Amino acid sequence: ETTRVMSLLLGAIASVSLLVGGIGIMNIMLVSVTERTREIGIRMAIGARQRDILAQFLFEALMISVAGCLIGLLVGIGGALLTNALTDMVIVISGTSVLVAFAVAAGIGIFFGYYPAHRAAALDPIEALRHQ
Repeated sequence: ETTRVMSLLLGAIASVSLLVGGIGIMNIMLVSVTERTREIGIRMAIGARQRDILAQFLFEALMISVAGCLIGLLVGIGGALLTNALTDMVIVISGTSVLVAFAVAAGIGIFFGYYPAHRAAALDPIEALRHQ
């Protein structure tokens, strides 16, 4: 029973962490779109299609989430190794759990990065060029 409750609590904490991380990615990307509005307008004026702009910003969101995932994995694995070294507990890290964590983090980045990317792709080139 205790193990089940602890697993549920850990899952809830992980879910909230993913939600907060996703909102952080979305905010960073929205600021990036706002700051680069003129650049987006120039790209569209010289022939970039909406899907090109969308792909660019989705890729940026993916890179931010992958960087965060790599840092999280390093901290998590380091913490597990430190726990193994300092205590009598044995913590086993499975490759499957690492891959699932990585895939979920990348998915969160794409999911929360879609709105800013779509917003960038939907900009009117003329209005974007006027933006100061």
